[in-house]
Amino acid sequence: MKIAMLSSIAWRTPPDHYGPWELVTSLLTEELVKNGLDVTLFATANSRTNAKLIAVCPRGYEEDKNIDPKVWESLHISLCLEHADEFDLVHNQFDFLPLTFSKLTKTPMLTTIHGFSSPRILPVYKKYNDHTHYVSISNADRSPELHYIDTIHHGIDLNQFTYIPEPKDDYILYFGRIHHDKGTWEAIQIARYVNTRLIIAGIIQDMDYFNQFVKPFLKVGEVEYIGSVGPEKRNVLLGNTKLLLHPIHFNEPFGLSVIEAMACGTPVVAFSKGSMKELIVDGENGFLAENMDEAIEKIKKTDQINRLNCRKHVEKHFSKEIMANRYIEVYKKILANKG
Repeated sequence: MKIAMLSSIAWRTPPDHYGPWELVTSLLTEELVKNGLDVTLFATANSRTNAKLIAVCPRGYEEDKNIDPKVWESLHISLCLEHADEFDLVHNQFDFLPLTFSKLTKTPMLTTIHGFSSPRILPVYKKYNDHTHYVSISNADRSPELHYIDTIHHGIDLNQFTYIPEPKDDYILYFGRIHHDKGTWEAIQIARYVNTRLIIAGIIQDMDYFNQFVKPFLKVGEVEYIGSVGPEKRNVLLGNTKLLLHPIHFNEPFGLSVIEAMACGTPVVAFSKGSMKELIVDGENGFLAENMDEAIEKIKKTDQINRLNCRKHVEKHFSKEIMANRYIEVYKKILANKG
């Protein structure tokens, strides 16, 4: 089975720190290679893979602001689709734009929809609804206007996350983009109310938001912002906190940090939006809350969570091996029905 894996080029595949689409694409690609599939990864030239790498863009446009996203995305996607006939299937991890090439080749295309940035992109998905194949990353993120071949949750490399039976520190962790959607300000207020040190890790996606709602509260020992972190520091942070706070304001399609925390044994308190009900079993590996007041009350109960349950839940449902096996079954289904 020859697969063309089309990655995003915002960041390297896999990313040095932030880059969830590229991370998932990398984990899947490497696992497919382990399973004996012939995979060609279309990604940035500085990407790292055991698959064959084909690249036109030297590095991620988020890493090098001299790279114009629209220009290099066009070159990148067209390069892949111009070679589509050499493959049994094109797996698109790049959102909606590659769909516009899908009728120019006989090679079937599978698109993993990593979320909808806006309802305005739906017309493209709808146009190719009956021509290509869609996978959702959670049941919560499905559009009633689209047809899906399956829902496949993201998987992670459990070897990168150390299970910690007892955390070595007494802080609360916020791990994600600094943005209103992610509830950074709410995390600060909740941590201040329960009088617990908060560590904030993640890229600043909205600088005005950071300056207005985060920066005024920063104080060593109380609320600390440490920037975006790579895999090694991520493992330490997630494992040694008593809980991950995830007070989101949008219907999050998945939430990698949630399962990464649980892989370390760390329970999660999250606002009950989007995919959270598919990741968190309330009272077993964390708690779901409707608002800040409820989150505060749930935090008081996190000591009741068995940290081993958190790890086992991820092992059972969210490993990269499970993810890859489910995609392979989807590939087989598509190719069996080809033509």
